[in-house]
Amino acid sequence: MTRLLPNTILLLLLCVGPVLAQQVPDYDFDPQITDPLYPSQKGPTVVIDQAHHNFHRIDGRYNAFAKVLSRDGFDVKPGTEPFSKQSLAGVKILVIANALHASNETQWSKPTPSAFTPEEILAVAEWVREGGSLFLISDHMPMPGANETLAAAFGFKFYNGFASDTTAGLYPGAKRELDVFKKSNKTLAVHETTTGKKQNETIEEVATFTGQGFEVPKEAVSLLTFDDKYKILLPDTAWKFHQNTPRIAIKGFSQGAVRKFHKGRVAVFGEAAMFSSQLKGPEKIPFGLRSQGAENNLRFLRNLIRWLDDAGN
Repeated sequence: MTRLLPNTILLLLLCVGPVLAQQVPDYDFDPQITDPLYPSQKGPTVVIDQAHHNFHRIDGRYNAFAKVLSRDGFDVKPGTEPFSKQSLAGVKILVIANALHASNETQWSKPTPSAFTPEEILAVAEWVREGGSLFLISDHMPMPGANETLAAAFGFKFYNGFASDTTAGLYPGAKRELDVFKKSNKTLAVHETTTGKKQNETIEEVATFTGQGFEVPKEAVSLLTFDDKYKILLPDTAWKFHQNTPRIAIKGFSQGAVRKFHKGRVAVFGEAAMFSSQLKGPEKIPFGLRSQGAENNLRFLRNLIRWLDDAGN
């Protein structure tokens, strides 16, 4: 048998990484919600942004996300306009999932300009200040670069890379698919979003799929907190890693956090697939909300949306 040198193994990993990462939407996902928060479409308006070259949209990778919210009674609509006081009027929750600058829609390499104009960021910040709720989801590079200025408006610091369990190998997801955050080891916080309001709404662990890690302001609560196994790798191009790829230790960084912001609320997450349902590879293996080990993610998503809905109450 031919022995592969370490550099050869690394090159193989670089080649297979994007292939392993390929997923398609699971349009057959059918969330069973027997206790909706509101009667059908009688709940507040939730807008899912589709105006910023979003990698996750209602008609694609966030079809399942939209279904969950619709089944819970929310009035879910696509956001097709730039953010402004006018476009945000009447919106209770704004979901932004993996927005990108036009230059990075198909080219996932640096530079990674902001997905939003300064005027849009000011409009969103003022809207939250006055009682709106923002659910900002920004996955691994290049998404943090495109969303870092918006996140900074609420005190969050993004790093434009990949959060990886370094005990599992250099390549993110090399030996395991799930990153699991648990109350038992204090990586999952005890918070309204993890305890719920009823006994059947309590969750003990949440699963994510790679993503990024970020720093939170003192006013925020980190719901998903990295331990000392994790580092952020900072490549120039997504999924292209080598021995000299810069990396930083991220013990204590967050992959999901919430905070109150004046009259409004903000939830920031560094991973998107955890709230999706997709099919992976030629075998169409369930990935996301239907993944084995991610059974609590549906309940967690519902708890998060309810927490955001409670702004001003």
